[in-house]
Amino acid sequence: MGEEDFSKGHCLLFVSVSMQEIYGYDLCRWKLVLVTVGVICSGGFLLLLLYWMPQWRVKATCKRTTLRDCEVVLLRTTDEFKIWFCAKVRIMPSLGANPLQNPNPIVHKVSNGHAVHFCESAAEENKNDLKKYLPVSKPIRYFTHHSVKYFWNDSVQNFDVVRGLDESTFCSSIHNEHSTGLTKGMHDYRKAFYGVNEIAVKVPSIFKLLIKEVLNPFYIFQLFSVILWITDEYHYYALAIVIMSVISIVSSLYTIRKQYVMLHDMVAAHSIVRVSVCRGNQEIEEILSTDLVPGDIMLIPSNGTIMPCDAVLLSGTCIVNESMLTGESVPVTKINLPNPSEYPKAMGDEIYSPEVHKRHTLFCGTNVIQTRFYTGELVKALVVRTGFSTAKGQLVRSILYPKPTDFKLYRDAYLFLLSLVVVAGIGFLYTVVNSILNEVPAHTIIIESLDIITITVPPALPAAMTAGIVYAQRRLKKIGIFCISPQRINICGQLNLVCFDKTGTLTEDGLDLWGIQRVENARFLLPEERACSENLLKSEFVACMATCHSLTKIEGVLSGDPLDLKMFEAIGWILEEPTEEETALHNRIMPTVVRPSKQLFPESKQATNQEMELFELSTSYEIGIVRQFPFSSVLQRMCVIARVLGEKRMDAYMKGAPEVIASLCKQETVPVDFECVLEEYTKQGFRVIALAHRKLESKLTWHKVQTINRDAIESNMDFMGLIIMQNKLKQETPAVLEDLHKANIRTVMVTGDNMLTAISVARDCGMILPQDKVIIAEALPPKDGQAARINWHYADTLAKCTSSSPAINSEDIPVKLVHESLEDLQMTKYHFAMNGKSFAVILEHFQDLVPKLVLHGTVFARMAPDQKTQLVEALQNVDYYVGMCGDGANDCGALKRAHGGISLSELEASVASPFTSRTPSISCVPKLIREGRAALITSFCVFKFMALYSIIQYISVTLLYSILSNLGDFQFLFIDLAIILVVVFTMSLNPAWKELVARRPPSGLISGPLLCSVLSQIIICLAFQTFGFFWVKQQSWYEPWTTESDACNVLDATNTSSAHHGNETLHDEHYIKNYENTTLFFISSFQYLIVAIVFSKGKPFRQPCYKNWAEFITLNLILIIVVLNAIVSVLTEEAVDRCGVCFLSSLFGCREKTPKAKYMHLAQELLVDPEWPPKPRTTTEAKVPSQENGSYQIITVT
Repeated sequence: MGEEDFSKGHCLLFVSVSMQEIYGYDLCRWKLVLVTVGVICSGGFLLLLLYWMPQWRVKATCKRTTLRDCEVVLLRTTDEFKIWFCAKVRIMPSLGANPLQNPNPIVHKVSNGHAVHFCESAAEENKNDLKKYLPVSKPIRYFTHHSVKYFWNDSVQNFDVVRGLDESTFCSSIHNEHSTGLTKGMHDYRKAFYGVNEIAVKVPSIFKLLIKEVLNPFYIFQLFSVILWITDEYHYYALAIVIMSVISIVSSLYTIRKQYVMLHDMVAAHSIVRVSVCRGNQEIEEILSTDLVPGDIMLIPSNGTIMPCDAVLLSGTCIVNESMLTGESVPVTKINLPNPSEYPKAMGDEIYSPEVHKRHTLFCGTNVIQTRFYTGELVKALVVRTGFSTAKGQLVRSILYPKPTDFKLYRDAYLFLLSLVVVAGIGFLYTVVNSILNEVPAHTIIIESLDIITITVPPALPAAMTAGIVYAQRRLKKIGIFCISPQRINICGQLNLVCFDKTGTLTEDGLDLWGIQRVENARFLLPEERACSENLLKSEFVACMATCHSLTKIEGVLSGDPLDLKMFEAIGWILEEPTEEETALHNRIMPTVVRPSKQLFPESKQATNQEMELFELSTSYEIGIVRQFPFSSVLQRMCVIARVLGEKRMDAYMKGAPEVIASLCKQETVPVDFECVLEEYTKQGFRVIALAHRKLESKLTWHKVQTINRDAIESNMDFMGLIIMQNKLKQETPAVLEDLHKANIRTVMVTGDNMLTAISVARDCGMILPQDKVIIAEALPPKDGQAARINWHYADTLAKCTSSSPAINSEDIPVKLVHESLEDLQMTKYHFAMNGKSFAVILEHFQDLVPKLVLHGTVFARMAPDQKTQLVEALQNVDYYVGMCGDGANDCGALKRAHGGISLSELEASVASPFTSRTPSISCVPKLIREGRAALITSFCVFKFMALYSIIQYISVTLLYSILSNLGDFQFLFIDLAIILVVVFTMSLNPAWKELVARRPPSGLISGPLLCSVLSQIIICLAFQTFGFFWVKQQSWYEPWTTESDACNVLDATNTSSAHHGNETLHDEHYIKNYENTTLFFISSFQYLIVAIVFSKGKPFRQPCYKNWAEFITLNLILIIVVLNAIVSVLTEEAVDRCGVCFLSSLFGCREKTPKAKYMHLAQELLVDPEWPPKPRTTTEAKVPSQENGSYQIITVT
């Protein structure tokens, strides 16, 4: 970048693997004064706004300047997210600008062993402290971003990361210049730059987390709403929202702090240990691991340790468990870095790189199980990286500062909220105008107009959206899938392509020896099932199987690569390693010895003592492994030099990929039908390994062997034959892939195995159908002036193809099917396959072909870990939603980069993957996609429901505002708590549909069907509320509302008048007691329930609504209450009619009472009257009434 750009204070900064724009600023005092005044005038709102927007904060308080002189830097990512960060530039006194160079002012002090102190904390960085360094030091400017320090670099006129010894350091320099250790003064000088060797995951205090959470825009909006509601005297509703918010904040704080604590505990375990280092004067000093800096020589203890840094091994060997980084639990043997200057003819000098020289590098966080040293020499390692620069530190940084999740749903959600804000603005203006026209007081206008905004944008929306994801996370946990990134669950609902690792994922983890096929006189013999037969005991073929491996013993147990282990166990030999005492007394060529067990020798029947002695001598057949050239994924082979006990000449044994081994052998020893035989095995899915042997010259002594170049040994070999290993498919693999294919989810194999083997496995598991053609793309890099090119071959005719002639005739190219939609494009009848080398060439030289190849690429073989990540990115670039399923070994990068990474490993490497399955089976993939689809549909349902809830309430309140009325406190409370809250948290409970379907859920809210759905429901709700609002006014009993009327107590005019004057406390202050309010409240309450039923969709992504008992009961609660009420009333009445009186009489012990009615009293008297009723044939005569009482006397005559 030119000087003009630098003068503007703008440049590009490389941050880890990404790039950011950087701008320089200086603090401006007059701007700061203006901002302070603005904060005071706005009641602190401006301060919140500047807190949320760092770029505004810096631009509002600072002025642009050059990067060289700036006090504050503003950073912006160059990706699609364009995220802003700011950091304060600090000053540190230093005696030099480069920590890897000796600063001149302290040369004599260092030689005298005096320590020089450098302050590092910001508190010490003031002018007084700088003065005492002025004669010899100069200020170094730096800032910290995402746990990494960036120092000013005058040579590039930009801030830059201080590099360790992992870049631009030659291997010879590591041995010649850095192998003596640092003096105390140089150590302190470097520590000022590199800081404390610690991967610090600070667990924030509860108070800090609380402040950060409360200052979230969502909670600030809730606080504003609560204050407004309290001002409007909606106390109960405001209290309910406060309680809900507190519960939400506490839950969020607990979850966030728990994640911090888990990560802190994982990182802090064994991170601080005591280590021994070599100083420049050959002294050994014991220090804390936090004091290590690049350049220190660390002594690796014999009983092992947890590595606190990245270091390159200078002497000795180590057995290391790297499962924390790679997910691979198999111990790895690390050997010391060869010194090119000692053997200039044997090997050339090269720049050291931890990735290239990982066979010699001990990575931070890995467990050194045991060490081996020779002739009393200590096992030493040079520290090359510390802190967050280490491999483990970079992994932790990727977890602490993850790349934002880009998903259309979340982008559309913000647009939808923006549209609600626009609707709220319209309501705000309507309320203000209507209130002014009706001469409403000013404070009422302010409250009601702001209230309409809180109604339109629901404060509970984020919590409602999270509910579905939380429920999905719980369901995943029940089926053994653990999630550390819940937001990815929704994205998994959109997956339409899944990449699978082969070994341990699609196939069984272990390999079984199917058989061997030896070669004699350049001809293949018949395949043999066993390699431990008597006639093969001392053959070179078995000797190669016994020696050519990287096995070692850990606490007496043989361990190492599973393939090596299976191969060694197949021959039944014994491995013996030298003990510590032996290695301490002998030189470094003290060999590891292998020998056959005695059971393999034929037993001597009735042998004499003399014959037994001869037998013992004959069984002492041992082979010593003199030197090992470890397996290299780049070379695809390994080699050892061994010597049979008693033999003068040594042997070289080699094994590896058949094509590579055959190319390094004498052509006259390779069978003519080698390619055909190899193809037959690989087409059947076998993993084939070739063996070769060479008798070394007698002039090669033990010492010369230790310095000889690998290429000098690995040539002119004799081809010995093939080892055929069987890697069986997992039982569930074909069924799972078939389910994915039925759901139109494309499957891709990404493996480090042989291509033909991978194609065979792809056919066996159904990834490639039998009738489909496979086209292999063999890309060749530019060479000898020729441009890069791609040769195309059919997989079935690969062995017959040559690079000079075209392999495919245009007439043979499969015809594509005619498709009705783009979704069916993946069902074409051809597939591409390629290896890692071809993929790298295509990425570099054929960028325009990459989208076309990945569109139909199904098998990617011999892929390195970084190439797997590149493939995932290439697939994402053509808008695939990519899932990645692997066992954690070498898949970390791809698992992190994919939209949905699923690790089948329970090891710590699974922290790099969003999802981890406890069962090592790909059956978790369709389960995860089903739950993702259910969660995604739930998010749509909840969002649509919350939007309709806001609009329905908005319509109700707007209509009531037209008559200067509103909903009451308890009405709001009932709607939000009894209806909305319960419905939202129950409608998210629908479990996933039982099977995957070909149809995928929509990815965003801004789509035709979804918008049509929401708008149509809005129109329906608006129509019915408006109809009810005006219809009630047409009724004969309707009275226009006034401030004195009360629709809840309709009395006659006089009673109303007297009641009003007699009880002034019942005055309707909020104007809610009217017919319109009651009508709209009832209509809207049912509309909430109706909309919830309409939006609670089931099949094909979720279980139907009636299977969600919580939601079913909630939505039908009113109907259930009515039905239950009716049933209880009828049954009670029947019971009372039948036995109620008797029951009550017996219950209260009631006595018989004199009847109150006259006819009943008369009836009782007649019952005891013997002359009543009159007897037949009798006559009753009347008598003259007496004077006394005027009554008549009745006489009966018979």
